[in-house]
Amino acid sequence: MILAIIILGVPSLLICIEFTYVLSYSRGLIQPLLFKTVELIYILIFPLLFLSTTESTNDCCSDSAFFSPDHRLTLYVIIALCMLSYIYSSWRNALSAPLMELIINCLLLIAIVLNIFIALQHIEKELAFIIHCPIILLYIIAIVKNQILFFAESGLSETDMKSPFQKLAWKILNLKLLKKIPLLILLCFPILAILSVMLLLLGQKPDSAIRAFTETYKHGFSQLDDQCINAICPDGHFLCTIAAKGHKDLVSPIRLGRRGTTIIVCNRQLLISNAFEELLQQKLPYVHKPLRKFYNQIGNLIHRYYGAFNRKWVSNSIYIAMKPLEYFFLIVLYLFDKNPENRIAMQYVDKSEKANLIKHITNV
Repeated sequence: MILAIIILGVPSLLICIEFTYVLSYSRGLIQPLLFKTVELIYILIFPLLFLSTTESTNDCCSDSAFFSPDHRLTLYVIIALCMLSYIYSSWRNALSAPLMELIINCLLLIAIVLNIFIALQHIEKELAFIIHCPIILLYIIAIVKNQILFFAESGLSETDMKSPFQKLAWKILNLKLLKKIPLLILLCFPILAILSVMLLLLGQKPDSAIRAFTETYKHGFSQLDDQCINAICPDGHFLCTIAAKGHKDLVSPIRLGRRGTTIIVCNRQLLISNAFEELLQQKLPYVHKPLRKFYNQIGNLIHRYYGAFNRKWVSNSIYIAMKPLEYFFLIVLYLFDKNPENRIAMQYVDKSEKANLIKHITNV
C-alpha cells in the first residue's frame, strides 16, 4: 500500500502542483529533470505497460480485450502519435513551423479526450481516473506551455508566411488560448479523418476508433455483452446452462443471472443444480472436489466444441435428459437443507442482490 501511494501519489501531487503553477504564473515550478522523469512515467511507461498487459482477444470467460482486437490498431496509432507529440513538446528547444505546431496541439487535445474515454472504458472507473487524471493534466500543461513558448519565441508575422496553410496556422496559433481551443477541436476531426483514410490500407475501418471501444465484452462502452449470455465457461454448470437455452415453453427460463462477470439465462433446473453443488461443497467438500474436477473436464470439452451445442434441439434434449438428476438434487436439498427454496433463489445473483435477499428473508 505504501509503495502504491509513493508510485502513484507522489508523481500525481507533483503534476497537480506544476499544473496549478503553470496556469497561475505561466511557468513551471518543479525542477526540470524531476518533472521530466514524472512525465516519462505517466506519458510513456504507464501507457506501454497497460497496452502490453491487456488481453488481446474477446473472451466471455476471462478478462476480455480492452480494445476490440479487429480495430485496436487505429487507437494504437493515435496513442503513439499523441505520446510523440507530448514528448516532442516537452523536450524540444525551439518552435516548429506553424502548421506543424498546429498539428501537435491538435494531437495533444485528442489525447485529452482519448484518455477520458479510456478511463470510462474501465470497469473500476475510480481507479482509472486516479491514473488518467494526471495524464490529462500533463497534456493540458503541454498545450499551455506551447502557447507560452509561441508568444515568447515566435518572431514571425503573417507577411512571412508564403503558404496559405501556414498563414491560417499562424493566425490560429496567434489567438488567445480560450479562443484557440474551439478551433483546434474542430481541426482534430480532419486530422482523425486523414489518419482513418491512411489506416484503411492496413485493414481498419473509418469508424475503427469507435468500434475499438464498443466491439468488446464487459467494459464501459462494450456493446457485445449480449453475446456472453449463457456462454459456456470452464467453471460452471455446463449441461444445465446449455439446457436453459432451449425453447422457452419447455425449459421455462425464470430470470437472468450472473456467473462471475458472465450473464446467463437461469431456469429452475440450473438453479437447483447449482444449489445442490453448493450444499455438497459445504457438507461433503472431499466428495465435491473430485466431482467438480471431473465435471470441469467435461466443460472444457464442451467449450472447445461449443458451436455443436448452440442449437435449440440439443438444449431441449439435454434439458429432458437432466430431469431425473434435477429431481434427485431437489430431494437431497429438501432432506438436508433447512431452507432449500431460499438457497435455490440465491443462486447466480451478484453480491449486492444476494445481501438484499438475505436481509429480506431474515426479516420475513
